[in-house]
Amino acid sequence: MTISLIFWIIIFIISLYFLIKSSDYFTDAAEKIGIWLGIPAFIVGVTIVSIGTSLPELASSIAAVFNPAVGASSIVAGNVIGSNITNILLVLGIASLFVKKMKISWELISVDLPLLFGSAAVLIFLIFDDFIFWIISHGLTNLSNVKPQITWLESITCIIGFMIYVTYTASNRPSKDHRVKRKKLGWKTPVIIMASIAIIYFSAKYTVESVVHIGTIIGVSQAILAATAIAIGTSLPELMVTITAVRKKKFELAIGNVLGSNIFNTFMVIGIPGVLSAFSPVSGLAVDTSIWLIALPFMLAATFLYIFMTQDNTLTRYEGLMLLLMYVIFIGILFWSEFSRIAAGTIINL
Repeated sequence: MTISLIFWIIIFIISLYFLIKSSDYFTDAAEKIGIWLGIPAFIVGVTIVSIGTSLPELASSIAAVFNPAVGASSIVAGNVIGSNITNILLVLGIASLFVKKMKISWELISVDLPLLFGSAAVLIFLIFDDFIFWIISHGLTNLSNVKPQITWLESITCIIGFMIYVTYTASNRPSKDHRVKRKKLGWKTPVIIMASIAIIYFSAKYTVESVVHIGTIIGVSQAILAATAIAIGTSLPELMVTITAVRKKKFELAIGNVLGSNIFNTFMVIGIPGVLSAFSPVSGLAVDTSIWLIALPFMLAATFLYIFMTQDNTLTRYEGLMLLLMYVIFIGILFWSEFSRIAAGTIINL
């Protein structure tokens, strides 16, 4: 058991490393192709760059949908909600330690914050609508029988939500020509695209595979590991970009990176795998009890806390420490709940 656990932990670390690095290469190459095609810089940023920083989450979520293991699709919701919590509490918390105060532009607060809250509200409804419809038709009887999931039809609304986000953001930007000068495209760029896609596919596959095996060995649900281990690992690109931006005093880029990543996660990392689940053995995305009962309320609380903290157009080091403390509390409650469940199951079996 110990050797097997160590083996799969090593596979997880290696797969995650290659997933992040290949996503990096893919983003750089895709950005060059976008510029070569003459696509406006804003569209390149809001689509290609957004996809690039969230590509590890997206790739691992797609791999989870097509994994034959029971409950593997629950990795998607765990991954998205865990990543969103990690971005707000851990990434912004750590980044805020590098400066005394981060100044946030009014445009970012007036445009991106409502969209961040809106995306969180959409996700909450998609998960809890099963409970709402059950209560309407059956009342409160046998409510424990409800197994919430996000259907492939509901996932389409997420993709539509991302289109609205791009349109709304574009309409609230100054009307300037954001096209950049076209550059010559070398032969290496398409090769890098193809190679990185292949590496992303296999690394995402084995990232999910290792999580399934680790969860089976230690008795922890795959969704919990997705909300913690995968979420932290796949949020490393956001962490690096945000810290670099903060150290260069580019606070708008730092905050915008996190907010954009969370909005993309909610709409597209749920939407694309959810739609693809229609072609998988198990249609729809399962949502683990610990995710909707603990992680989802924490995500909502983190979103509200961040909105409240930034009403004065700043994020201070002290507020960053509060975000980090909240993240520690989240991890503690999540694993305490999971190990309590395991212990209760052990006692029952005895």
